[in-house]
Amino acid sequence: MKDAGIKSIKAREILDSRGDPTVGVYLITNQGSFFGAAPSGSSMGKYEAVELRDGGKRYHGKGVLKAVENVNKVIAPKLIGQDPINQKEIDKLLIELDGTKNKSKLGANAIVPVSIAVAKAGATAKGMPLYQHLAEISGKKGIIPKPCFNVINGGIHAGNDLDIQEFMIVPELSSFKDCLRAGTEVYHQLRQVIIKKYSDLAVNVGDEGGFAPPLKSSKEALDLIEKAVKEAGYEGKIKFILDCAASQFYRKGKYQLESKELTRKSLLDYYSDLIGKYPILGLEDPFSEEDWEGFEEITKKFGKKIMVIGDDLLVTNSKKIKEAQEKKAANAVIIKINQIGTVTEAMEAVKMAKDFDWKIIVSHRSGETCDNFIADFAVGIEAEFIKSGTVARGERVVKYNKLLEIEETI
Repeated sequence: MKDAGIKSIKAREILDSRGDPTVGVYLITNQGSFFGAAPSGSSMGKYEAVELRDGGKRYHGKGVLKAVENVNKVIAPKLIGQDPINQKEIDKLLIELDGTKNKSKLGANAIVPVSIAVAKAGATAKGMPLYQHLAEISGKKGIIPKPCFNVINGGIHAGNDLDIQEFMIVPELSSFKDCLRAGTEVYHQLRQVIIKKYSDLAVNVGDEGGFAPPLKSSKEALDLIEKAVKEAGYEGKIKFILDCAASQFYRKGKYQLESKELTRKSLLDYYSDLIGKYPILGLEDPFSEEDWEGFEEITKKFGKKIMVIGDDLLVTNSKKIKEAQEKKAANAVIIKINQIGTVTEAMEAVKMAKDFDWKIIVSHRSGETCDNFIADFAVGIEAEFIKSGTVARGERVVKYNKLLEIEETI
């Protein structure tokens, strides 16, 4: 085997799908060049790993030259000569170089793309597909996840009046290929449903490619989706997941939803009504990240029927997942590598959640690149689900296309 040690690491400022700067890393070994990029969220959990931004006038304060410099001047010199097969050891070194609990010194947006690029180089060094390399690290064999397609966008992902951030469809079919076809056919049918009810001006899209029609309530959105599902011929074969992102409409102990001020109890009643009327598979962040009691109450009431999914609540953090298990505040978790900082730490969060028999949903961010790493990652850690936006826009579709490829070989 050729010497697989890391020869060089170079970071530069690149753009994400929202036109904002992010960090792209190019790692070189004798076996090739390996790329990693940092995604970026818009609704970010309070306890996520820190994303370094430069401030000032450049790029409206969103530049990432500090993070780029941290890769090139701090991280790169320490990683030259390291064997990328040793993912855990390199991630441990990255954590030590930063030295903070929340990656605030070097920035998660500096650490994440390096960790991803190392994983890709490690797979090539071992002469195996990336998903298989990740499966070996996590002690798994690998399975194909079910896709969750975000077909209607709301909240801060869109310019409409919907408070709920994502309305996802989850086809319950036997293969990923069939699920992708179903998602695509429903998406295109939904476009026609929206045009017919409103106009062709109403099919503008949000950050994640889902439609953002002029809706004011979740029921309006779900009724449109149900109609599209039925007309596309998939009635009874598709369920829904809602990313409520409730922290975004939580103000001074109350929830400002659909022009009403709701208490925790009245919001729970609101969700109860939706669960009774629609084929809801899961609710993501149904309460504020600070409202643990809300999570406990909805898990107690509906935990055997639906997934109560923690995202902002848990931020891919093993300690938070353990706390949620002790409080019985969730039964599923969103996994976003950039919430915690490294591939290894994300795997540790997955392991803990699986030990509790939770469901795993690997997720993109609203600010994405065409890096398809999370597709291999979802397979390798045996996630039950993956969400990567809708079935349009290159930065979303590239993940789904990668899963099609993996399904043919696994």
